[in-house]
Amino acid sequence: MEAVALRQLTYREFREMEFDDNDPFQYELLDGEIMKKNAPTPWHQRLSRLLLRQLDNHVTEKKLGEVFYAPIDVFLNDYNAPQPDLIFVSEVNKALITNDGIMYVPDLVVEIISPSSIRRDRFDKRDIYERFAIPEYWIADPQNQEIEVYSLAETGKYELYCIASVQDLVRGEGFTVKSKVLPALQIDIRSLF
Repeated sequence: MEAVALRQLTYREFREMEFDDNDPFQYELLDGEIMKKNAPTPWHQRLSRLLLRQLDNHVTEKKLGEVFYAPIDVFLNDYNAPQPDLIFVSEVNKALITNDGIMYVPDLVVEIISPSSIRRDRFDKRDIYERFAIPEYWIADPQNQEIEVYSLAETGKYELYCIASVQDLVRGEGFTVKSKVLPALQIDIRSLF
């Protein structure tokens, strides 16, 4: 994770900044800091595509809301506009969807970690998502071939709801990704890795 700003910026100031058209990086605002993101790897993109298909098919078929994929801003407050890899906004919360992005708290976000984003996704973003009470947070790990699903508990803290791993498959244990936010959803981990 590399901070490229020295003072806390608002999202409005961030949007007014000029970036070189040839700049290959994407940027997001986390706690008032502009964070530079490397381009995703092919493994990241493959997992993103496979997860998107399954989430979107489920949500569309059951008319539950909409699924979005990065880059799209999620405006949590003036100092936080992360760009999760996947975002689910329920039909009940569809007013959050605007021409500029998702305004405030979506129902579910997914981050796909890569070697350069482990700390940011596992700790920094998780803390931000928990602080703003996003009901469900998934961490998808292509290197370890697993998905962790965290659900917001009554305490306001994330608790592990489900973990599905190719390693569990080898041991004969659970290998289905389940969601508290989307209770009828079940994704076989073998379809992702």
